[in-house]
Amino acid sequence: MNRRGLEELLTRVQRGDESVAGALATLSDLPFVGSGFADLGFAKPDLHRELRTGVPEVIYGEGKTIEQIVAIAERLAADGQNALVTRLDAERAAALRVRLPGLVVHPDARLALLMVTAVAPAGEGTIVVASAGTADQPVAEEAACTAELMGNTVERLYDVGVAGLHRLLASRERLAVARVVVVVAGMEGALPSVVGGLVAVPVIAVPTSIGYGASFGGLAALLAMLNSCAAGVTVVNVDNGFGAGVAASRINRRHDG
Repeated sequence: MNRRGLEELLTRVQRGDESVAGALATLSDLPFVGSGFADLGFAKPDLHRELRTGVPEVIYGEGKTIEQIVAIAERLAADGQNALVTRLDAERAAALRVRLPGLVVHPDARLALLMVTAVAPAGEGTIVVASAGTADQPVAEEAACTAELMGNTVERLYDVGVAGLHRLLASRERLAVARVVVVVAGMEGALPSVVGGLVAVPVIAVPTSIGYGASFGGLAALLAMLNSCAAGVTVVNVDNGFGAGVAASRINRRHDG
């Protein structure tokens, strides 16, 4: 059960449309020691993660078989939850489309979504996702799509790296609308420092593995971002667009009441 489902159940009880006994029966599987997950043998999908943390269970596709992904996705769907699958190549995405009718694939982001419940708006403002180069876009799209699938409005600002700084400065007004900025860059990883010096909102830096030999698969960008001279820049792991999208969504989350 997710947060929305619990709110709807409690509202029905409050209106008298649902009995206390009926609600108790529905809530009998809420998290406590030994429950709150489905045991599939090879995996234990966390059915109440969204209720606890605001972020639903997500399927990391890399390293799993098609059969395992399908089984987990179908179990989440049976519980009324959307199933987000990350890190999918084209071949695996095509196979999943056949096995999971209704699956929507976002090839640039290398992820797919089996939508069971409409995503309610959850963000308070706009998340801007900026990428340094075109080669960084898959990671940027992973961040952008993740944030969108969690109910946020996302503005994309791509190919604005420091090699042509005028491109970023020409988009200053688009940066100004952000409540959070996710900055994705490979090579020397300088873009988050520049953005961090232009905005007054949280900046989440994502190093990518894009670059020549001395970039060491993203290590150079990671270390540059960790050593940013712009105060308050937060850094996630190399190529972790998903983690940046989740972090931005949590910062941007609307707090009602």
